[in-house]
Amino acid sequence: MEKKNVLFVIPSLSAGGGEKSLINLLTQIDYEKYNIDLFLFNHEGLFMNFIPKEVQVLPLPDIFKLFSLPFFKSIKELVFIGEISVAYNRLVFLVKNKSLKNVSTREQYTWKNVSKSLSPLEKKYDAAIGFLEKTSTYFCVDKVLAKKKLGWIHIDYDQLGMDPVFDIPYFEKLDQIVTVSEECANIFKNRFPTQKNKVKVIYNVISPTIITRMANQVQTDVYNRKENEIIILSIGRLHYQKGFEIAIESCKKLLDKGYKVKWNIIGEGGERETLTKLIKEYGLEDFFNLLGLKSNPFPYIKQADFYVQTSRFEGKSIAIDEAKILNKPIITTNYSTAKDQIHHGENGLIAEMNADSVAEKIEWLIKDINLRNKFEMNLAKLNLGTEGEINKLYKILSG
Repeated sequence: MEKKNVLFVIPSLSAGGGEKSLINLLTQIDYEKYNIDLFLFNHEGLFMNFIPKEVQVLPLPDIFKLFSLPFFKSIKELVFIGEISVAYNRLVFLVKNKSLKNVSTREQYTWKNVSKSLSPLEKKYDAAIGFLEKTSTYFCVDKVLAKKKLGWIHIDYDQLGMDPVFDIPYFEKLDQIVTVSEECANIFKNRFPTQKNKVKVIYNVISPTIITRMANQVQTDVYNRKENEIIILSIGRLHYQKGFEIAIESCKKLLDKGYKVKWNIIGEGGERETLTKLIKEYGLEDFFNLLGLKSNPFPYIKQADFYVQTSRFEGKSIAIDEAKILNKPIITTNYSTAKDQIHHGENGLIAEMNADSVAEKIEWLIKDINLRNKFEMNLAKLNLGTEGEINKLYKILSG
């Protein structure tokens, strides 16, 4: 049987749930049946070294490289080679980025300007997959020749502040729209009723075997734990979505009650400076650590006492699934898709989206060892591997 040619598009492979999800998916693909190309707008990032050797990473177009340079250098280089219209779009791109406060609408409204620096791909594909919202999808629709085009939605669409009017013409040109949970699918269908027949749910691909093996790679204490210290871990981009200021305030409340806690966050992002100031303001420099990015976060999950997710919204949190696989007691805030992953009182706790409630639920776990044991035992019984989800994708690609 002749191999199918499939293209995946994603902005970068820097740290993030969608990025990790793609790497997990690529490690499971049957390369006897599929030739996989990958288009990235940025070739740097935590997960670049994890791309399977069978995947062909496409080179960046030269004009786009110039467009991506710092503003004055970009304009100078583009004018020098006679790309006046691209230079003009680089100027408009800068102005729009400065004038639009919402990051999501900024990415939407600047796409037309970015696209001027990108030529359509020459190769024709059996399928092209925009693996994240916005730019990935726009690129697939505008710049790729493919028999079938898919968009992948990893979040609660209504929460990022995107303009649905901008997106609808792109969704109309897709053959299939994949979401990562039933709740994400329902939210999307309510927002775009004319597109609901295209929606399929494919859960994030996760392998308990790989996660357990990587968790056991480090046997030493990653936290330098002090005697009787309770270690709390959160994972996520340092971004408003993740609600880490709630975590900082919760940590302060627990310390004020006399609990010996140390809270750690794995992740990086634009809010590092803001969060660092807040940590200092609360006097938590010795109790709340921003650990940055970790290529292998699993020893940190395994060695923590509790995993806590303070997000304002999520699609389907990969970090929660990973913590479940390592049988960690979990507390999450009550965002719209939380109940897709945590059954309150059975395999974790769901708190309200404020520091008092999060601190209260952590206190429950600290004081009640039987509750912790119950969660760990219930998680150990679950079949949490989702490697089989790849078959749903194969069905779409061959249908």
